[in-house]
Amino acid sequence: MTSTSSSPDDPEALAARHGLEPLPVEGGRFRRTWAGPPGPDGRPAGSAILVLLTSAPDDFSALHRLPIDEIWHFYRGDPLELVLLAPDGSDRIVQLGPDIVQFVVTAGTWMGARVAAGGGWSLVGTTMAPGFMERDYEGGDADALAARYPGRAEVIRELCRPDAPLRMTEDGAHE
Repeated sequence: MTSTSSSPDDPEALAARHGLEPLPVEGGRFRRTWAGPPGPDGRPAGSAILVLLTSAPDDFSALHRLPIDEIWHFYRGDPLELVLLAPDGSDRIVQLGPDIVQFVVTAGTWMGARVAAGGGWSLVGTTMAPGFMERDYEGGDADALAARYPGRAEVIRELCRPDAPLRMTEDGAHE
């Protein structure tokens, strides 16, 4: 299902069509497509984004965790490899694609994603309820995660950004 650069479904055409912009820190290109009404604390009732990842070397969703369940949705393109490191020390890799089009990542699970080997691009989305806020994002530290999940050390190092901040603030700044 990999497309060529002349196709209307090539990554650049998809990014332009959907208004996708680079996603700071985490990676890929994205656009927030929905945010529900804010509650008294300012948190939206829910949120949704579109994400485009390609097989380019630095184009992946860096390992991170969130305090709220996140539902991943596969839309089109090539399968996406979702790496999951659970709080109980277990790990697994789920391949989103034609056979698994939706998957819930439970709160507190480290997650990272990349286009599966041999693929060119994946268009996916995520939904959260209650919605995402910048302060929810916690980036992965490769050394700490590799020590905790030694069987996945190689993929952990591939899906961490060594110079990226591990926290974001509400104004979008990085700590």
